[in-house]
Amino acid sequence: MKRFSWFNATALTLGFAFLYIPMIILVVYSFNASKLVTVWAGFSTQWYGELIRNEEFLNAAWVTIKVAVISSTIATVLGTMGAYVLVRAGRFSGRTLFSGMIYAPLVMPEVITGLSLLLLFIGIGLDRGVLTIVLAHTTFSMCYVSVVVSSRLTTFDQSLEEAALDLGCSPFEAFRLVTLPIIAPAVISGWLLAFTLSLDDLVIASFTTGPSATTLPIKIFSAVRLGVSPEINALSTIMIGIVTVGVITASLVTKQAAVRQAREERMADRPA
Repeated sequence: MKRFSWFNATALTLGFAFLYIPMIILVVYSFNASKLVTVWAGFSTQWYGELIRNEEFLNAAWVTIKVAVISSTIATVLGTMGAYVLVRAGRFSGRTLFSGMIYAPLVMPEVITGLSLLLLFIGIGLDRGVLTIVLAHTTFSMCYVSVVVSSRLTTFDQSLEEAALDLGCSPFEAFRLVTLPIIAPAVISGWLLAFTLSLDDLVIASFTTGPSATTLPIKIFSAVRLGVSPEINALSTIMIGIVTVGVITASLVTKQAAVRQAREERMADRPA
């Protein structure tokens, strides 16, 4: 086992500092009383009040959350189904094409994905709005769900499903009662990943959005081009808090599920 050297400690410290110090500065200056984001003029929460009264930001936030929840839910269902087919269906005609279509968005540049979806929506005469953003986000986020879920299915003990089938369960019941509860942490992680990707997306949304739907990243990007305002700092702080709570919650749920599964396995191994 290699020792944790001073070089590794220094590199790790610098890496975390590079990532998190700008976020800490942003959070601190969101409580700045001055309109100038680089000049500290005392502690104040006035910009959070201004943010709450800003209807444009609130409407964009509502659209973003609505799109993220719907697209991540659909992506989780489709991604889980795709992962199950890839892991359990074995070899079948068109497997290479099927897997390639699922994993293509992982390596496809976002500009190409957004442009192709834009041309598709124009070609079929679909007005751009919330629906088109949901379809676009579902398209690129379901592949991430498939990767997360398939990695869990690969290590899953298939004999548990076979035992359920021997006891009279149908394939769907075996999946619902046995497989799904065991892979639930991976499914939840995939949903959270898809939700985060949808919440953060700017490039694809900029191609597929319309006048009736503006997401929060697009609104922030448009506002930043005119200069960073304290309201944007306050909004970014709230988003950081939401993501932090989500990550902590997901970690606790995954840990509890792992502990519960380990306890059940120990009880099952005990002699009768």
